[in-house]
Amino acid sequence: MVDLKAKTPLDGMVPVTIGTVTLRELDGGVMTSLSPYSGQEKVLSDALKSSHGMAFPKPNRTTGREGARAIWFGRAQAMLTGPMPDAGLAKHAALTDQSDAWVVVELKGAGSTDVLARLTPIDLRDSIFKSGHTARTDLMHMAASITRTGMDSFVVMVFRSMAQTLLHDLEKAMAGVASRG
Repeated sequence: MVDLKAKTPLDGMVPVTIGTVTLRELDGGVMTSLSPYSGQEKVLSDALKSSHGMAFPKPNRTTGREGARAIWFGRAQAMLTGPMPDAGLAKHAALTDQSDAWVVVELKGAGSTDVLARLTPIDLRDSIFKSGHTARTDLMHMAASITRTGMDSFVVMVFRSMAQTLLHDLEKAMAGVASRG
């Protein structure tokens, strides 16, 4: 009998540190897309707060904390990462398991903003893109979600099929930033 083992998208390829920036893969836990039914966003937000301690996020924002976060993911859509969603949420929203669809990485360290600035068109300066801010945007030629989680730390999500491309692009940008100083 074949012994199959689950592997993460970047299994054995990270962590990577170049200069002052470290890239590591995160376990997103259970990842569930939440799409509120028409007129149910407020009720869903209340139910999410009651069951998971966080509200439905406003556009370009996150709620919750590390290990249990709701990330704005587009118009009337959020991604709940970490916990298994409370079954009661299904009364107010379409719930779709996305756990195997994404690679989730953390980019951390002095210079992490400069690394991402080489790859995305959004303004990531900490005076504009503050902790808890998030954006669905391009990262090179990939569709991505970028969330600032601290002064020098970001969580980046791209489709699982793009994991090695993400790693390549981030390593190249990390090397470029490291070579400057």
